[in-house]
Amino acid sequence: MKRKIFRKDLLFLLPIFIFLLLWEISGCIAQTPLFPPFSKVVTEFWFLLGNGILLKNLGASLARVLVGYTLGCLAGLVVGVLMGLNKVVERSLSPLIGILFPIPTLGWLPLLMLWIGINEALPVTLIFICAFFPVAYNTLTGIKGVSEEYIKAARTLKASSWFILRHVMLPMALPNIFTGLRLEAGMVWRTVIAAEMFAISTGIGSLLINAESLIRVDVIMVCLVLLSLMCTGFERIFLWLEYKTTGAWR
Repeated sequence: MKRKIFRKDLLFLLPIFIFLLLWEISGCIAQTPLFPPFSKVVTEFWFLLGNGILLKNLGASLARVLVGYTLGCLAGLVVGVLMGLNKVVERSLSPLIGILFPIPTLGWLPLLMLWIGINEALPVTLIFICAFFPVAYNTLTGIKGVSEEYIKAARTLKASSWFILRHVMLPMALPNIFTGLRLEAGMVWRTVIAAEMFAISTGIGSLLINAESLIRVDVIMVCLVLLSLMCTGFERIFLWLEYKTTGAWR
């Protein structure tokens, strides 16, 4: 058993190790600021961490992500549930969501810059939009996918509508809901980085674009690695929550 676990860990870590090794060797051979070796990127990471620049900008980005993502997910859940329960609401909102959903989140950026201005509300609103539509759609899909037999059985046992929603429909819709939550957990980070690059003076995106203007490729790579870690971390959190919530009966 331990040998199998070791093999799985080795298969997971070996490609990463080879990639980092090739990066280090290529950077040392190139000897150019435009392609620093991995060791220099790690050194710059600790420098930025030590002087507080990295934590300050990461904290700003994280706050925007948490506020916008939370509000977007809550609104998406509420709208998705209402559409799933009420056909009138579904018929009323489906055309509107169908029209707005395909628009890329960053496509709203020029319009929101004119409407909202360049302030903290801008990235939060973009993240809200990024999270709202997929969560609403997946919640609706999950609610509509619940078998009528389960609902009829609950009504036969004199269960109230609230009980059916809470104990029958929502638990069975959770896999779809978590799919929407998990997919957008990484996407919101890409959104906030893009918004900060264009319009905000703080955050990882701002640090990234400032490093580009100074031709600091090592700082750019630090930001990209950090972005990758945050996207992966957020997605893993929702994978864990999904497993804890639905793993026992799925």
